Amino acid sequence: MANSSDTSTTETRAAAVTDEEAGRNANRSTTPSSEGFKRFIGSGWADRDETLPSAREQASFAAARRAKVSAAFPGQRLIVPAGDMKQRANDTDYPFRAHSAFAHLTGWGSDSEPGAVLVFEPTADGHDATVYFRERAGRDSEEFYANPAIGEFWIGARPSLAHVAADLAVATRGLDEFDHVVDAVDTATLVLREADASVTERVDHARIRFAAEQALSTNAADAPFSIEVGASHEPDGELARVVSELRLVKDEFEQAEMRAAIDATRRGFTEVIAELPRITAEVRGERVIEGVFATRARLDGNAVGYDSIAAAGPHATILHWTRNDGPVVPGDLVLLDAGVELDSYYTADITRTFPVSGTYSAVQRQIYDAVLEAADAAFAIVKPGVIFREVHAAAMQVIARKTAEWGFLPVSAEESLEPDNQFHRRYMVHGTSHHLGLDVHDCAQARRDMYMDGVLEAGMVFTIEPGLYFQPDDLTVPEEFRGIGVRIEDDILVTADGAENLSAGIPRTADEVEAWVRGAGH
Repeated sequence: MANSSDTSTTETRAAAVTDEEAGRNANRSTTPSSEGFKRFIGSGWADRDETLPSAREQASFAAARRAKVSAAFPGQRLIVPAGDMKQRANDTDYPFRAHSAFAHLTGWGSDSEPGAVLVFEPTADGHDATVYFRERAGRDSEEFYANPAIGEFWIGARPSLAHVAADLAVATRGLDEFDHVVDAVDTATLVLREADASVTERVDHARIRFAAEQALSTNAADAPFSIEVGASHEPDGELARVVSELRLVKDEFEQAEMRAAIDATRRGFTEVIAELPRITAEVRGERVIEGVFATRARLDGNAVGYDSIAAAGPHATILHWTRNDGPVVPGDLVLLDAGVELDSYYTADITRTFPVSGTYSAVQRQIYDAVLEAADAAFAIVKPGVIFREVHAAAMQVIARKTAEWGFLPVSAEESLEPDNQFHRRYMVHGTSHHLGLDVHDCAQARRDMYMDGVLEAGMVFTIEPGLYFQPDDLTVPEEFRGIGVRIEDDILVTADGAENLSAGIPRTADEVEAWVRGAGH
């Protein structure tokens, strides 16, 4: 296939990054450019330790996952990018996090290289998997010291192709060789579209050219097919679906990582409780909560799995309150929704709602106990064979009954539960459960009949997180209820004959939570 007009090569893109970086900072650069300096900085370095590592624990699990993907797409080339750096401001970027599908299929986590691409090349009996990434530059190159985006002098040591190949137990090649993959793209090639926009665009162009050349038997690079670039591509969606559904059931390695992430999250929650005196003394006490938990996440893992919700007082009625700039006042509740993401990218997702003073008021406890009852009712039905959406329905039975008993509904609980009513959902508009793993909302591109209407299987991990939220200005509830929000969220593993609450070690009942807070000296 002709590619004379393909100027979006890897080398061109890499040069563009370097030029853009230089352009942003040319007016303040002091890097010497003399030949003498280049010779001097490129010499006098000790030999590197080139000892290759043993394959990491997850390498064999990643190989098994790749085999399943290979079986789903015989004869087709598959391209799964890690994604690239994203600009935050001028010459600063957001911390890099590889796409979850790339991490799942390679075993590469927080040490992934930006711009890497996993390629499944079809063979007679399956696929050959190769990871393409930009290898470290020699210390005799200008990149080593003059490129703040990728130079080792600026960002630290980068791995060699041989090192990564041994570490991940997968073939590796330099990123410049990915151009040959693009040259070979045909209309059967699939790409994980959302992972890297630039890679997707290159694949789109290549597929369009291939189709045009097949139809016209000539180089149709100038034909007006570019209107299709970036459009939805249904076969690509099938790839996204398969790699998403592959994560619905967690293997042995993944389950162990989930336990470790939850254990780290437990430590973070306990450290927040211990800091309540400092938290309540600050005008932005919610920020202290966020910071204390983020410190634990960085100590035990890669980062937080999502923006922590540290919602005190009426902020707890805002489902995704992440501004976290309010005070933490004795007498109020704090709703802390947070999770540690490990270096493998597996994340916990836990919520606890605790009284700042160490004691729930009568109304606070009334609401808390209702939410706990809903959570326990949902957990009680979990076992293989149950439909996933039934977990939510079990929690809603309790939420409807309690809000009806309190006189908040215009109809009975039974009537409210009818599909055309759902009045109790005014006080809990979100769902009760979502799958959890590499993404906090994992497997999101799975088909509905595999997710909401899917049958529970041993190895699935998901949340149970009912809540009740009474907005400060909600005139349908008595004044003493207004401004109170409670959520209890646990991470659940489906077992062979039932379920295990992986986060049960974090205090859950009102009595346990009160003792927890008081035990920290409050």
